[in-house]
Amino acid sequence: MLVNFLVAGTQKGGTSALDAYLREHPQICMADKKEVHFFDNEAAFANGSPDYNRYHAAFNPTKEHKMIGESTPIYMYWDAAPQRIWEYNPEMKIIVSLRNPIERAYSHWNMQASRKKDTLPFRTAILKEKERFRETLPNQNRLYSYTDRGFYSYQLKRLWRYFSQENTLILRHDELKTKPNKMLRKVTDFLGLDPLQPIHPREVHQIPYDREMDSVDKKFLLEIYDNEISEIERLLSWDCSDWRSI
Repeated sequence: MLVNFLVAGTQKGGTSALDAYLREHPQICMADKKEVHFFDNEAAFANGSPDYNRYHAAFNPTKEHKMIGESTPIYMYWDAAPQRIWEYNPEMKIIVSLRNPIERAYSHWNMQASRKKDTLPFRTAILKEKERFRETLPNQNRLYSYTDRGFYSYQLKRLWRYFSQENTLILRHDELKTKPNKMLRKVTDFLGLDPLQPIHPREVHQIPYDREMDSVDKKFLLEIYDNEISEIERLLSWDCSDWRSI
């Protein structure tokens, strides 16, 4: 049985909590660990013949499981991943949770800084992002893509080239936090499964901030994302006015 659904994005968008919720569903087999990183693994696809058996080794489904899935939030962002996923299973169901890109960028940087993977101050890291990208060419930059990952519209349009909108479910991170049962009902309906029993909101992998993002940096990022936020509102018929609040 093929893997038939993915939580494909976005990083720092609540995917750890969503993964944990889905593991509680008796009809779902999740991968042994979160973030299998198969479809973004350039070495696995280098010769054009990926070893799907190696991928399947991450799963242990039983006859009770109707859906098999995993959560690797870089898939949405990784250029080559959507086509690779489609070539593996053109009927794959894709779930994405989108977060205010301004908050997402700061949370991403905070994670890297707390892990000692980035010593630059936040504003400096943003200003040097394109320069750092050139250092990893021809590959994408996994570590320092703070603002780039927040341009969701391009990533969604790329997904929709391979998967119908009926086979993609786009969630709002803020609602996943505040209305988890409502959002999980959307997920189980999308996957054709029985509803989960009511659950309590949970925070997973929350890294505390040494300091909150200041209004100057928020305004700086809003200038970067203003047009993108408008495009997301158009694409998804969302009201994202809260994303613009300073």
